[in-house]
Amino acid sequence: MDIRIGIANSPREISFESSQTSAEVEKTVSDALSADAKFVKLVDGKGNVYVVPTASLAYLEIGSEESRRVGFVA
Repeated sequence: MDIRIGIANSPREISFESSQTSAEVEKTVSDALSADAKFVKLVDGKGNVYVVPTASLAYLEIGSEESRRVGFVA
């Protein structure tokens, strides 16, 4: 699943693919925001860890779990 994280006051965004479900990612972020945690930690499909300060979190876009088709479609 594709995840894009917007950072406040930054023209770039963090974009990666995760093996977590959309519900797991949403719960992780919402729990961090509701608990006033300083950081939210997400892991991509390769095991890389992304630690984002919750104060600078502008938006979170969670893509669909549907795999992309490759090739020609008739």
